[in-house]
Amino acid sequence: MTRAVFFCLLGLILASPINAQPATGTLRGLVTDQTGAVIPGVSVVAVGPGGQRQTATSGNDGAYVLQGLAPAGNYEVHAISPGLAQGQPATVAISNGTTTLNIQMRLVAEHQEITVSDTTAPEVSIDPTQTASAQVMRNDDLDAISDDADDLLTDLQALAGPAAGLNGGQIFIDGFTAGDGTLPSKDAIREVRINQNPFAPEFDTMGTGHIEILTKPGTDHLKGQVYFSYGDGMFNSRNPYADQKAPFTMKDFGGNLSGRFSSKGSFFLDFDKRAIDNGEVVHATTLDPVTLAIVSPFTEVSVSPLRRWYLGARADYQLNSKNTLTVRYEPNYNSSENGGIGSFVLPSEAYASTMMENSIQATETATISANLINETRFQFRHQNATQTPDLTDPSIAVSNSFNAGGASAGLHDYIHHHYEVQNYSTLITGSHTWRFGARLRAVSIQDTSEQNFNGTYTFGGAYAPILNSLNQPVVPGVICNADASTPGCATISSIEQYRRTLVFQGAGLSPQQVRALGGGATQFAINQGVPYVGVGGADIGIFAGDDWKLKPGLTLSLGLRYEAQENIHDRTNFAPRIAFAWAPGAARSANPATVIRGGFGIFYDRFSEQNTLMAQRFDGVTQQQYVVIDPDTFPGLPTLAGSAAPQTIHTVSPYLRAPYLIQSSIGVERQLPKKTTLAVTYINSHGLHILRSRNINAPLPGTYTGVAGSGVYPFPNNGPIYEMESAGLYNQNQLMTNINSRITPKISLIGTYTLSRALSNTDGQNTFPANQYDLAGEYGPASNDVRHRASLGGTINTRWGLQWNPFIILRSGQPFDIITSQDIYGDTVLTARPGIASNPNQPGVVHTSYGLLDPNPSPGEAILPRNYGRGQGQFTVNLRLAKTMRFGAPRQAKADRPYAVTLSISTRNLLNHVNPGPVIGNINSPLFGQSNQIASGSGAYLDSANNRRIEFQARFAF
Repeated sequence: MTRAVFFCLLGLILASPINAQPATGTLRGLVTDQTGAVIPGVSVVAVGPGGQRQTATSGNDGAYVLQGLAPAGNYEVHAISPGLAQGQPATVAISNGTTTLNIQMRLVAEHQEITVSDTTAPEVSIDPTQTASAQVMRNDDLDAISDDADDLLTDLQALAGPAAGLNGGQIFIDGFTAGDGTLPSKDAIREVRINQNPFAPEFDTMGTGHIEILTKPGTDHLKGQVYFSYGDGMFNSRNPYADQKAPFTMKDFGGNLSGRFSSKGSFFLDFDKRAIDNGEVVHATTLDPVTLAIVSPFTEVSVSPLRRWYLGARADYQLNSKNTLTVRYEPNYNSSENGGIGSFVLPSEAYASTMMENSIQATETATISANLINETRFQFRHQNATQTPDLTDPSIAVSNSFNAGGASAGLHDYIHHHYEVQNYSTLITGSHTWRFGARLRAVSIQDTSEQNFNGTYTFGGAYAPILNSLNQPVVPGVICNADASTPGCATISSIEQYRRTLVFQGAGLSPQQVRALGGGATQFAINQGVPYVGVGGADIGIFAGDDWKLKPGLTLSLGLRYEAQENIHDRTNFAPRIAFAWAPGAARSANPATVIRGGFGIFYDRFSEQNTLMAQRFDGVTQQQYVVIDPDTFPGLPTLAGSAAPQTIHTVSPYLRAPYLIQSSIGVERQLPKKTTLAVTYINSHGLHILRSRNINAPLPGTYTGVAGSGVYPFPNNGPIYEMESAGLYNQNQLMTNINSRITPKISLIGTYTLSRALSNTDGQNTFPANQYDLAGEYGPASNDVRHRASLGGTINTRWGLQWNPFIILRSGQPFDIITSQDIYGDTVLTARPGIASNPNQPGVVHTSYGLLDPNPSPGEAILPRNYGRGQGQFTVNLRLAKTMRFGAPRQAKADRPYAVTLSISTRNLLNHVNPGPVIGNINSPLFGQSNQIASGSGAYLDSANNRRIEFQARFAF
């Protein structure tokens, strides 16, 4: 229905008569910097002989268009953008028809006096790259977000809002995909573009959730900064999930230097050295080592030292009058100790890790003619990550109670090579702006992993006898059968199952007797074989698009993209795109107050090389993965190598197709008073062939008796077969509201609000259905079904030169799945969902706030829907306060003084509001329905030691 309305509206717009207009001229061209790179968001002002003026803004491709100019002689053209200078205004003669004028700007060190007009305020536009729902952040706008690279990523993702689809948005740095999301220092960022041109064919995913980062070229004059940031736990508040305050220290030293190394070349150097001793908080349920009594909660804190060394070097060189070359090199080294600790994971499972990344990028920009620019880009990224566990003892996983023993991560050496080549062209012909090109990416992975070579015992809970205070059954001799409701039996938690194992083993009982009384592990899994696996793959994307300005108030964007990748057989990935922008009444005004914008497109997702690696590793030959149900060997290791024990095989369905989303949108953008724009956009996403997994060799329905090895299997004499398939469905509706306001020259605000509903029957590749043969109840809220999201940030300059940068984030609760960690179907997948019980007196039934839940549902019993639970919302207020003091003799009249000292204080979660982390959905956990950690950030702050964090910074600029 939505798409039908959309196309009807589009047809009415295109069918509207184009009124005869008097003879007018059009001025168009490209705005570039001294390196030849295009610059979006530049205000271009044409002032005519009689003082009349028109304004346009350069788009994402650097192109601007001024229409309806009277052919009255020479016009003076000004280009205005903070931090950039045009030099001298250009003079151009306007006649009937189209005149082309390309404008070059330079990055400057001094403050520029703008005398034309205040044209930097937000405006609505029919340019497809200048949607009011998009954001362009430069200079002071960037102060609203964190200086720390990890917090910076969190802030940008909050501003971008939810992406359409399960896999989230994409991050691009200087036009390249950012891989693992490692960002350059904020000092090296020239501008950030968020959610621009959502239906552009050069992107493989929709524009919502897109973050594009452009780094700085060198300046005309020598310029630099040094800074030092410091944080200490003494200024922070305690993590509410720890009994004692976790330690925390942060020391960050860095800076940058830029200038020219010749008349044709410039450079920009950026460096950062960071040392963080981050507190890790364990909040678990364990046993007293002497009495074996259950201790809940058990809390402990430890320190994880994190170190980072980063260097960014960029050089720009003008080869000749038409060609420029940009080269950027980034080495980045990270190391950590005591990794993996926190939440349920005890310190015994700690491991050390390192990651060395070297990235080199080269871009050659050629101005082939006044109407054609071509960019050729190349990126090579080398990553080498290692992981070393502290202990190699078998791991013990007591489901959602605690994890101990050795680290199952094992020894790991990962080498990843990423190659990317792009060739993009922009051609302006009359009323058309063409964009076409191709992108080729290739990946090589050499992965040496001994993950789970030590083996893991899992305790998931059980249906077992009720015991008295002497650990004796209240009903002597009772035999508890999970398939029946037996008096004297009940569902016990994972920690109780573990406790009974130790108690009854200590009493000298046999493994069979221990299991009859509710003890014994649920499952044992171990990997053996050849650690090394090498995989690779390539994908290509070819596109062409045209932004066609049919008339002053109407732009039609048409595009087509084709994609293919090497590691699946699907080769029919054609992705058409169409969008329009219509400004009613544009013929009467050069600056329309209202723009109606819509679009439709298909967007494909990639099948990751990591999935191919998994299938090759666990093919039954390279490595053997054994899963033993109800093992009797705890705490020792069973002998499995060379035995007849069935293996777990991972495979890719021969019918797998590339997942894709069919997306459409319609929105209204409005220019409001007080230099404010408002955009309201509705987006519909329909996803097909979404990835998920199934055990295709699970026991046939009704044949598994609850005894290990029982049941009839589709592939006899084989173990579990985990097959990756593309049979999932995804539907999402979003209503997004964006407001951008320059209330006064000293106050600017950016706000977003999104109302969303997302439903699916999978949350991605690692999602298994609760019952491998019954998909009823699988279609429900998707994992990203957060109904309400809002953010508000900005810059406020007050008396005494104080700059306030508040940033507020609100989010409603996220869904979570309610499961039982018992293997009730014999499929080795410990994520089955409980049944919905009707009899409160039925043995084994668990009384919860979500109703009566049956961990062992009988045939025909209704199963709880997927992602039935809903967590708590989040509310965070961040604030940065800065004061800049300038000194030194001015180098020229009306210019800023050459030296500056900036003192700032940044606070994350200023109000010390407790934001609970993920809710525990395992009904066999003693912490079911609760959180045991605060909502995490990213990077170094993934397991935050403190609820409120304060950092200080001193910066010297010259």
